[in-house]
Amino acid sequence: MMTLTELMERFPTQDSCREYLVEKRWPNGVRCPRCGNKRVYDIARPWNWQCNKCAKTGYRFSPLVGTIFENTNVGLRTWFQVIYLMCQSKKGISALQVQRIIGAGSYETAWYMCHRIRAAMQSPEFKKLAGFVEVDETYVGGKAHNRHGGGVGGGLKKHQGGRGMAGKVAVVGAIARKGNVICKVIETTSNATLDAFVRQAVSEKVKLVATDEHAGYRFLDGKLPHGVVNHSHGEYVRGNVHTANIDSFWSGLKRGVIGTFHKVSKKYLPLYLNEFSFRYNNRKDGDMFALVVAGS
Repeated sequence: MMTLTELMERFPTQDSCREYLVEKRWPNGVRCPRCGNKRVYDIARPWNWQCNKCAKTGYRFSPLVGTIFENTNVGLRTWFQVIYLMCQSKKGISALQVQRIIGAGSYETAWYMCHRIRAAMQSPEFKKLAGFVEVDETYVGGKAHNRHGGGVGGGLKKHQGGRGMAGKVAVVGAIARKGNVICKVIETTSNATLDAFVRQAVSEKVKLVATDEHAGYRFLDGKLPHGVVNHSHGEYVRGNVHTANIDSFWSGLKRGVIGTFHKVSKKYLPLYLNEFSFRYNNRKDGDMFALVVAGS
């Protein structure tokens, strides 16, 4: 795994960054981003090509067209630094910290870059989860006095009014043990909403779907192999039935939201879910940086 210093040594110039982007975007040779045509031609301007198939006068393009780097005044070396930092930060990195590290631009620029990178972290491939799968819902955000256990400084103790849902956003997730996680923002935790999510995320060939006692999961009985642990009665494990993995993922997400970002709006929460899911799903990959650049 590269260090940040090694990354900068590997990409000493903007041209070295462009070369890497072209390699990852078009591993089998440059293609027209509009029509996919292989027969494109170099033009006088460096790092630009022309396709004569999809435009009468010729369509000119650069490696930045259609990527998160397009239409920005930020150089690729800076983009690469920020991508690296976001891939390596287990609990996320705030836009303010990014601004301090890159040492240029405004907070708004850093915030914009981080959100674009989170969008690029969304996997284009979707595979239903199989094997032993855990499904659970949680609530993210809200003011400090509504959070479980209170806020910074130990304001509220556990079970002293810190479990309210005011201002929080509902999220549902499914995780395959030793596999991937899928999660999304939902409006309600109704039977219909949870049913639709499970149908979308979980394979019919699943060996077990483990949930807590939430009534919204009763529809699973008779449709899929379903096991329940009753958290309200202090039951957390019964044989293979538990939700420890999805609970651990939620814990990491919430530590990031509370400790790093402090406040996440409902509008942008799906992007943060992209980020945390991406890091989790590629935790065994030695080059997450390359995956983000290729998917940009």
